[in-house]
Parts: sequence; C-alpha cells; structure tokens
Amino acid sequence: MRLWVVVPCFNEASGIGPTLEALASQRDRDFHLVFVDNASTDGTAEVIEAFGKRHPRLDIHVVHEPEKGTGAAADTGFRYAIAQGATHIARTDADCLPRRDWTANIKRAFGRGVEFIAGHIGHRTDDFDVKLSEMLGLVFLTEVMAAVSPWLPHNRGPEFLGPYVMAGGGNLATTASLYDRSGGFPRVSIEEDNDDRALQNRIRKLTSRIAKDRSVVVRQSTRRVQHYGFKNTLLWYWNRKYQPETVDIR
Repeated sequence: MRLWVVVPCFNEASGIGPTLEALASQRDRDFHLVFVDNASTDGTAEVIEAFGKRHPRLDIHVVHEPEKGTGAAADTGFRYAIAQGATHIARTDADCLPRRDWTANIKRAFGRGVEFIAGHIGHRTDDFDVKLSEMLGLVFLTEVMAAVSPWLPHNRGPEFLGPYVMAGGGNLATTASLYDRSGGFPRVSIEEDNDDRALQNRIRKLTSRIAKDRSVVVRQSTRRVQHYGFKNTLLWYWNRKYQPETVDIR
C-alpha cells in the first residue's frame, strides 16, 4: 500500500505548525505528504518547506494550485499523488490535527477491503477558547447532521450503490483507482458547493464498500465559531444557510 496524504492550504503560515507536528508524530510514518498551496500570499509554502528540512524523514511535497477553491486544490493534490504512484489517498485540512494513530487506522480500514473511508471529526481546544456549551452544541449538531443527511433527497436514489455517511473534507480517504474512476473532487470553491459531499456521491455510484470509521480521528479548528458566532457557525455547516462576507477566515 502506497498511502499519500493531501493537505490543501491557503494563507496558513501562522497556523499550520500544529498540523505539521501532528502529521510528523504519526505512529505509522510510512506515507507521503503533498501540500497544495492554493495561491497563498503569506509564505505558507515556505513554512512547509522549512518544516520539511527540519524533518527529513517525512516525504513532503509542495505543489501550487492558482485556481481558488478547496475542491480545485484537493483535486490537484489527489491527482499529483496518483501520478506519483499512490494506491490510497487520505485528505485532511491545514487547520486540523490528525490523531497519532490516524494513518495506521486508515491503513487498517483499507486492509478490510473498504474503498472509501469517512473518519470522525472532533473539535480542537488548543487554538481558541470555546465555551463548553458551544462545544457540546457543535458535537450535537455533528451527530444530528450525520443522522439526517442520508435521508436528504440529493443523497438518495437508485443510482447509489453504497450508503451515505458523513464525510468531512478534513478526514476522508479513498483508493486511488476509485478516485480516478469517480472523476474526483469537483473543482469548486467552498462558497459554491460541498466538494466532500459531491465526491462521496460520485463514489457511491461505483461501490458499496463505504465505511464510517470512528477510529480514524481528526480534530478541526473552531475558528469559525470565533468569527461567525455560534449560531451562524451552525447555519454555515447546515448546507451554507449562513453566507458570511469572508469565507476564507484565518
């Protein structure tokens, strides 16, 4: 198994350090990393490259994607990994912290014959102060969305072979072959569509080997709560019912 990890990033120079450290601290370090710099203007790529020089055991690649959008950046990274010989590809985001057993548990799930993995997304407590009530609210919303999403009309239909499971872009993985056959992430911006949902629905038309794996854990930043407020953050995650002036918050 040749596992690659793709990390799209935009203007993360000041905040990507913990993500880099989390990836460098994986118990299973037999994987390759590609960071996709999505036209950053703050030296993000230079921060990543400097980290790579300090950690030569990590195989770090930096590629550039000028087209704005998490979908475009992720697609560029996945296709780069495939061109380099990847057989399996995972994605996390530049504000996320994969748990130390993240790559090991991804490989374990693939070893069981799964072709698409939706990991569990928790919430960071190290970057911002979030009230306990707000944190519990985020957890509750995540569970409600996971329960309701399979029943939404755009996630149902006879064309789908596999179940719909909650798969956030910050914590998912697929085989390279399946990604290629599905057409991959739509090359859209975060304002236009949920690229992670679109990818999964493309994949569900091709396979039933889809699994939600709660042992594959990533914690994501709560910075949207800091910028949008708790109520608007809930509306944002609920199919973009809140439309902020600035989406690419840092």
